[in-house]
Amino acid sequence: MPSRKGNSPIIVKRISSGQDGGHHGGAWKVAYADFMTAMMAFFLLMWLLNATTEKQRKGLAEYFNPTVIQTPAGGTEGGFGGQDAESPDDGGRGMGASLDQRLAQAREGAESGFDQMARHIQDQLTGSGAESMQMTNLLRHVVTRMTDEGLVIELTDLTSDPLFDGDSAQPTAAMRELGAILARVLGRVRNDIAINGHVRAYPEMLVQSPVWALSDARAHTVRNLLQEAGFDERRIQRVVSHADRRNRSVNPMDPNNNRIEVILLR
Repeated sequence: MPSRKGNSPIIVKRISSGQDGGHHGGAWKVAYADFMTAMMAFFLLMWLLNATTEKQRKGLAEYFNPTVIQTPAGGTEGGFGGQDAESPDDGGRGMGASLDQRLAQAREGAESGFDQMARHIQDQLTGSGAESMQMTNLLRHVVTRMTDEGLVIELTDLTSDPLFDGDSAQPTAAMRELGAILARVLGRVRNDIAINGHVRAYPEMLVQSPVWALSDARAHTVRNLLQEAGFDERRIQRVVSHADRRNRSVNPMDPNNNRIEVILLR
């Protein structure tokens, strides 16, 4: 067979298909999935910001970022007070017990804050913060006390200096000044108030006793004085007349029973 002169040898290269030749560039799918997850989280965050109140947002923030407090015993107090959610120390109540404890602590903190605010208001209304002797004499009409309902501010008559003219609801100059003082002092806080009217008893021989109408009129007179002095009327929750049903003195006809209660509610 004649030889092929001047020709180079023919080389055939065969490429076999393997497992790596099917899909190329699959990393973009992972990146796309991460992008969609991030967008989902973003839109969920936007929805939560629009659909929740400030208090609820703070609760969500505290849930995802609990405060850790080091205790003297060497433990920590986190979202469940340093205990397991189903700890036997919770009496079998688990998470609910820890939540109740935290709510109780929050209530105690709120009450402590109210008591501190109430003491500051008491100092201003009992004469300790008076700027002059005239103011001190005016604040002799004021008696304060703390109750479960809140701070009770009593405006009482003095024998020589009543708060209303005779048996009417017409305020005296002292009552007008006290209304302005109350509006200024109570205007510095945000709590709502209630107004109660009380009057002394009248002789039974009267054809028509004025106790209900008079106590109601005097309570509304104080309400009007507060509003005229700039107090926000939306903070006045109720105006109640008690007539002569809750006397301070043993003698029901004692003028000391004439009083107005302004209650700073908790």
